[in-house]
Amino acid sequence: MCLAVPGKIIEVREGDGPVSRVGTVDFQGTRVEVGLSFTPQAGVGDWVLVHAGFALNVLDETEAAETWKYLQEAELVDEIPGELSP
Repeated sequence: MCLAVPGKIIEVREGDGPVSRVGTVDFQGTRVEVGLSFTPQAGVGDWVLVHAGFALNVLDETEAAETWKYLQEAELVDEIPGELSP
């Protein structure tokens, strides 16, 4: 099964090597470096859907919250990030 998870970009910088832009994305306190090649419009504060180390899509807060809700209902995560909780 493949799973893409929403995270919030907290930093963007130029990459070195084949990935031109890299972002630090926060997933409920866990921060991961993510390639932004597929989402050149993404910036600090944006929610992105991440799979296999790359942001695949920019999401609005409603879409990010819905995705976290589905992950919680499927018992894949324990809780929804505080800033997205209703």
